[in-house]
Amino acid sequence: MELFETIRANLLSPAVLFFALGVFAALVKSDLKFPEPLYTGLTIYLLVAIGFKGGVAISAAGLEEIWLPGLAAVVLGALIPLWTYPVLKFGGKLPSVDAAAIAAHYGSVSAVTFIAATNYLQAVDQPFEDYSSAFLAIMESPAILVGIVLGKLATRRQGDNMLSAMKSAAHEALLGRSVVLLVGALLVGSACGEAGMEKVAPFFVSPFQGVLALFLLEMGIVAGRRFEDLKKVGGFLVGFGILAPLVNGAVGVLLGQATGLSIGGATLLGILAASSSYIAAPAAIRLSLPDANPTLYLTASLAITFPFNITIGIPYCLAVAQYLYS
Repeated sequence: MELFETIRANLLSPAVLFFALGVFAALVKSDLKFPEPLYTGLTIYLLVAIGFKGGVAISAAGLEEIWLPGLAAVVLGALIPLWTYPVLKFGGKLPSVDAAAIAAHYGSVSAVTFIAATNYLQAVDQPFEDYSSAFLAIMESPAILVGIVLGKLATRRQGDNMLSAMKSAAHEALLGRSVVLLVGALLVGSACGEAGMEKVAPFFVSPFQGVLALFLLEMGIVAGRRFEDLKKVGGFLVGFGILAPLVNGAVGVLLGQATGLSIGGATLLGILAASSSYIAAPAAIRLSLPDANPTLYLTASLAITFPFNITIGIPYCLAVAQYLYS
């Protein structure tokens, strides 16, 4: 009953309700649409704000406190594609390149899911480590690189230049927009510390919730328009898009507990493991694995896993953490 109550509370949060409004607008075929420059601006704002606040928290906590859970986060991000790929390829009988592309998305992370999780933890008065956003920054790329390597190895043809393909993949995964913004802002925040945060707090702290609400409204519209693709991806991928977050989330929480994180910190590591990328991963996959079917990886990530996580996955990860720590 406690889990159902936390799910209900999460469903009534402004972020989730704005997402639902966007889904409704798409399903009724409203002409509501965000201009591309506004969507880009909202994305940049959220990524920079998350990275900067995480950097300030790292500056306050010190590297000696975060190196172990940070290392665990990197390893977790790299390993998730290795166990999701065979499930997709052999269990779902998907082409190798599609299995690798989807695995890369599920190993990488969703910044907005992470933000929704921090909002939820604050709403239920569950403390968490402020430097947890560093996990978001460092988990973005490893899974993308692993997924691309899996795809390239599976589809390699005689005469293919593997080294050139890997260089291209590494550039996109390590120097793509979201990674540069997150890691760059993290370094800036770490260098500035609390004194720097005081100067930019009126811009990065006070308006944050309103910007997030607008972004989730747009995400709801995008997800709602992809619901029709659910008929194309089949029952297996729908089931995978729900079960994978449950398994990955529990593994993330366990790893958080093992590395000394608090209940809230372990919950956030769990939700990062449960999340699926829809910003960095699609850009990298489109460039490095052009034969992969976008309908499969975008629909799985945006229309199945993202809505599941922000409604049920976040309270689920907290419930797992509370059970393990009890």
